[in-house]
Amino acid sequence: MSHSAAAKPLTARACGSLRGRVRPPGDKSISHRAFLLGLLSVGETLVSGLLEGEDVLNTGRACVQLGARVERLGDGRWRIHGMGLGSLLAPREKLDFGNAGTGSRLMMGVVGGHGVTALFDGDASLRKRPMRRILDPLVLMGAEVLEQAEGGRCPILLKGTSEPAPIEYRTPVASAQIKSAVLLAGLNALGRTTVIESEASRDHTEKMLTYFGAALTSEPFGEHGRKITLEGRPELAPRPIMVPVDPSSAAFLIAAAVLVKGSDIVVEGVMMNPLRSGFLATLLEMGARIDILDRREEGGEEVADLRVRHSDLTGVDVPAARAPAMIDEYLILAVVAAFAKGATRMNGLQELRVKESDRLAATAAGLSANGVKATVEGDDLIVEGGAGSCRGGGLVETHLDHRLAMSFLVMGLASDRPVTVDDETMIATSFPTFRPLMASLGAEFS
Repeated sequence: MSHSAAAKPLTARACGSLRGRVRPPGDKSISHRAFLLGLLSVGETLVSGLLEGEDVLNTGRACVQLGARVERLGDGRWRIHGMGLGSLLAPREKLDFGNAGTGSRLMMGVVGGHGVTALFDGDASLRKRPMRRILDPLVLMGAEVLEQAEGGRCPILLKGTSEPAPIEYRTPVASAQIKSAVLLAGLNALGRTTVIESEASRDHTEKMLTYFGAALTSEPFGEHGRKITLEGRPELAPRPIMVPVDPSSAAFLIAAAVLVKGSDIVVEGVMMNPLRSGFLATLLEMGARIDILDRREEGGEEVADLRVRHSDLTGVDVPAARAPAMIDEYLILAVVAAFAKGATRMNGLQELRVKESDRLAATAAGLSANGVKATVEGDDLIVEGGAGSCRGGGLVETHLDHRLAMSFLVMGLASDRPVTVDDETMIATSFPTFRPLMASLGAEFS
């Protein structure tokens, strides 16, 4: 059900050129992990640039329930006073993660490796999302699933173990969430925990664990994989964290500038982690005019400023191997592809079927509603581009999916007729400042 009594439709219409410099919010993945590692280290962790979206704040609240002292110091600035490994308190009430799939799954890893019992729950969308593949390795380590909804879904009552068994685990799919849950549980194990991935997923957990002092090695495994080994019971020491800009949020601003004629913007401080820059790589292949300026390091991650100008694009074939590096960006890429010359084929998108909504079907439906020919073949999405123009004029069902809503609002800024999304309220989960930032560049919504 995508409509509720409180749904707020929003319409985007063609605007003049987008101009200006802008810094989107901090990265969601790093923000979740900043709270978790603050909880697991003894003493004070200072965070700046934290994404203050609902998902991340729900993770922060859960850390408080497990014993951390958390204080907001100002815009994006937070102080976390941690309990340290092995010292978590049992929460008195359920841990409500709202829509936060990442927060809930990573916290299952933390709880699974500690001798506390916690009830995990969330909103209607989170309750639909599969958790079995997170729980399976945790059970191997000694955690117990005392209660769960059908199919291993929330609400889930998880009893952790104070003596998690160090295991070697091969992830069934490329998933940073599975890998992170196992590593976070393994932090409290006596001995070595190893995760083997046949396809490398994003490596923020490994980078941040190392930054906080854990002994961790990551080496190539097979053709595209990694083998990550963590020594248990490290002394995690608090470190200041400057959260880099979320490439998934920056993607909407970048796409808008590429599509709207005459645009020329600079997006500051974007994370350039190669396991997150698939969207950028694809746009450059399509002919986008993007200059990468001032590469530097912040909080253990490489960042850069991006100058983006309106571009004439050509359709490309996006390889399935790129999926883990841009899994959240396919929706906005599909919108960009609608304006390219020729067809764009995105291969191997099965992971999109288990996100906030079935993103593959919902994206194809939104494109069709706006006069774009889009077909789903197996797990591939093929979009026929309009060589610089797009009819628009459609109403898009967002299915409570924030990225779907933002993607089609961007389409409306460049299409012949306005595009309306049925609800904008959930955009706040990942990008609460989306509208004012877009408006500051010259975008128009009503």
